[in-house]
Amino acid sequence: MVIESPHNETLKTIRRLKRCKGDQALLEGPHLVVEALASGIRLESVLMTPEMRRSPVGRPIESHLPFPPLEVRPSLLDKMADADSPRGLLAVAELPRGSVEVLPLDRSGAFLYLDRIQDPGNLGALARVAEAAGASGLALSPETVHPNHPRALRASAGSLLRLPVARNVEVAQLRERLAPLEPRWFALATRGGTDLYRAPAASTGVLLLGSEGQGLSPEVQAACDIALTIPLESPVESLNVTVAAALTLFEWRRRRLHS
Repeated sequence: MVIESPHNETLKTIRRLKRCKGDQALLEGPHLVVEALASGIRLESVLMTPEMRRSPVGRPIESHLPFPPLEVRPSLLDKMADADSPRGLLAVAELPRGSVEVLPLDRSGAFLYLDRIQDPGNLGALARVAEAAGASGLALSPETVHPNHPRALRASAGSLLRLPVARNVEVAQLRERLAPLEPRWFALATRGGTDLYRAPAASTGVLLLGSEGQGLSPEVQAACDIALTIPLESPVESLNVTVAAALTLFEWRRRRLHS
């Protein structure tokens, strides 16, 4: 039976998840659903168009579900999604986010503290870069966008489903949590900081990142031990936050691999 009415109660509940205020997340498209299943994340409901359910993509996904998907008319599914095209598949996942205690005391990778990052696309891209570079976890300030935002999840390509992410973390709480690791705290400065490629290495580093509009708050800036500057060829004056974070994290990774 295909759901045809926009007034269906299940559909109404799922539409509200685009506001992403709680411990549920709306996963849009086959890739995120496959990543969630592979990561052992509990799915509460799955919606497919009839075409997706019969497709070579949809059939193996359904075979791994603990329950049959609901079939929904394609035009209804499109209206429920944040994305322009969810590609015939939506799922609701149980994805609770803890605070600082979820971060592992792991010396093998860096930690990121994201201060007042409001663009969900930036958050997702930063999570993807962090996981690719072997980071141990993300800590989000109270003013940073929710990691379950559909756009953040899409931009992360699954990284926000796997990487330890702590919400509502003040920088003092992160300092206390990571104290046993004795990390060094780094911020990025457009100019005037220590050259990234000449800065002293740290066995464990915390990278403080602010929004491109506001930068770091004074309280977060005060936590910084070393300001790093990425050398750029003129006339380029700055990089966006994701590119700058990627260069920094992969430079740290290069040093770890060759130390």
